[in-house]
Amino acid sequence: MDAESGGGAARTPARRKRPWSAELLLAYQSLGVVYGDVATAPLYVFKSAFAGGDIEHSAGNEEIYGVLSLVFWTLTLIPLIKYVFLVLRADDHGEGGTFALYSLICRRVRAGLLPGGGGGDLAVQPREGAAPAPALRLSSVRAALERHRVLQRLLLLLALLGTCMVIGDGVLTPAVSVISAVSGLELSLDNKQHEYILLPVTCAILVGLFTLQHYGTHRVGFIFAPIVCLWLLCISAIGVYNIIHWNPHVYRALSPYYMYKFLQKTQTGGWMSLGGILLCVTGSEAMYADLGHFSQSSIKIAFTSLVYPALILAYMGQAAYISRHHNFENINHIGFYVSVPDGLFW
Repeated sequence: MDAESGGGAARTPARRKRPWSAELLLAYQSLGVVYGDVATAPLYVFKSAFAGGDIEHSAGNEEIYGVLSLVFWTLTLIPLIKYVFLVLRADDHGEGGTFALYSLICRRVRAGLLPGGGGGDLAVQPREGAAPAPALRLSSVRAALERHRVLQRLLLLLALLGTCMVIGDGVLTPAVSVISAVSGLELSLDNKQHEYILLPVTCAILVGLFTLQHYGTHRVGFIFAPIVCLWLLCISAIGVYNIIHWNPHVYRALSPYYMYKFLQKTQTGGWMSLGGILLCVTGSEAMYADLGHFSQSSIKIAFTSLVYPALILAYMGQAAYISRHHNFENINHIGFYVSVPDGLFW
């Protein structure tokens, strides 16, 4: 099955091993489909993390390093370790997402609400060439799921709730990403102008983006992959420049010690800022939800070879710039665009 039909050989139970050229092509396409949200998060993460009044007006280098440390470890623990090394392996014959997990549970446990929806261990077919799975011990959780209908309904409700949250994220995140991107115009427009320009421009871009969706994953991937790839290369290059030019010692913030110091010093304000820091992994659930459109290997290659290092360099560059310019008057002065070198700001 070709990529345009939304799946690939990953949808069939007996999956053939793709050549590396095909995997690299899928990895390139995944940049335009899977990583758009997480790649644009540097536009607003630091801005949102310092949105609390106390932190905004009293932020020093220790607080800036603490935010960078939290961002680094959030990106490392959730997209890299959780998704790349663990969750992507839990595919349902190549499919991913909330209902893929639900399907796997129902086949391992007799918890399906539909006739034939849960076949226990016998329903789990080993993959071609794989060693037979060992017999599962009947745990108390599994026994309770098989015995109580209420728990089975609760499991289905959680699967539906998770799917609804992914859909909600798919509606809200593009709006946040686009309006954050367009907000760079504020630096070249006066207050009256940007009030009448930013919102119409944002709406026009969103309408254009959603209009392209019906062309399918194959074409959308090829359209947006070069854009996302160029964006990641640019923000990583800007990050390297800011690190070298403003603060070469910003790498120290990667130590977890600064997370502890940040929360200890900021207390309630620091805990409130965690909501803004969590935005750095916005859209990372697409790595698993879009698994059926690509493959495990392609998503892992794209993230580990380009997306993850580019994002780390971008966040470090922003922190390096802010650590030398943290006497900002308002929250807009710690956004992404102020850290762009003047020679490139066209």
